[in-house]
Amino acid sequence: MNNLIEKTKIVEVAAAVLQRPDNSFLLAQRPPDKIWPGYWEFPGGKIEPGETPYHALARELHEELGITVTTAYPWVTRVFTYPHATVRLNFFRVTAWTGELHPHEGQELAWQPSPSPTLPRWERGLSGGISVAPVLPANEPILRALKLPALYAISNARELGEEEFMRRLDAALHNGLQMVQLREKDYSREALRALALKLLPLLRRRDARLIINADIELAREVGADGVQLTAAQLAGLSVRPDVEWCAASCHNAEELRRAEALGCDFALLSPVLPTRSHPGAPHLGWENFAAIVSGSSIPVYALGGLTVADLHTAQQHGAHGISLLRQAW
Repeated sequence: MNNLIEKTKIVEVAAAVLQRPDNSFLLAQRPPDKIWPGYWEFPGGKIEPGETPYHALARELHEELGITVTTAYPWVTRVFTYPHATVRLNFFRVTAWTGELHPHEGQELAWQPSPSPTLPRWERGLSGGISVAPVLPANEPILRALKLPALYAISNARELGEEEFMRRLDAALHNGLQMVQLREKDYSREALRALALKLLPLLRRRDARLIINADIELAREVGADGVQLTAAQLAGLSVRPDVEWCAASCHNAEELRRAEALGCDFALLSPVLPTRSHPGAPHLGWENFAAIVSGSSIPVYALGGLTVADLHTAQQHGAHGISLLRQAW
């Protein structure tokens, strides 16, 4: 009975994805005197009574690595049941700190390169791009989520004209754009298919991915990287579409919880701010956005009325990044 109680009781943990400017991240090896010795994990530790996750994170990183956190963004929260316990991992992305990294507990440290955004599904596991092993099993979804870029652009071919859009897309890819959603609501299916086939070679040359809005079959047909489900599709599906990347468009907490339950890889939450396309329409605001995404098990992009300058604000409020339409081009 005591073992059952221990296993069902949730242990709260703060975990850090320390990232350098090149997006490489740090893994630490568990020392021999701890459970799961030799396994690799993201640094962190238990949240003590009375501590917030952020304060526990700062304390643990100072105790374990000798650094002082100066910039940390709340990110995703994952619950995982090990044979000995159930843990809730409150992940932060830590992008700035002072002090030199030093393993105070004698653990090994290893910087890992930013994961390739276009690894195929059969390389989805822990070994894809990771040079150390074994890695704690709770971290597989985190390694996958780290493949997602900070900017998710939405196509604007109808307004710009296809020729101009392709020119601007090429420039954006040259500047580092990694993921594009093809969403042209006024296009016929045939026109969308033709545009997708134009985009794919350009994206592939830059190691970027294409997500198709709403049309699951079209995404499979053209060989796109995934699909962006509408809120209506999200409500009607009982099984995650069999695509490499599955995202969902959400507007409230209920829809975001549904996206998590369906097994979506990430979500868009909108509208955050007033938008040009819907003047005077209700919007979430940053505080409501933060409240909805708090505790989300999947990365969430902020969408609606934003510019590139809003990225820091979005991440401060729990967003993985931002999604832009006109401002992306």
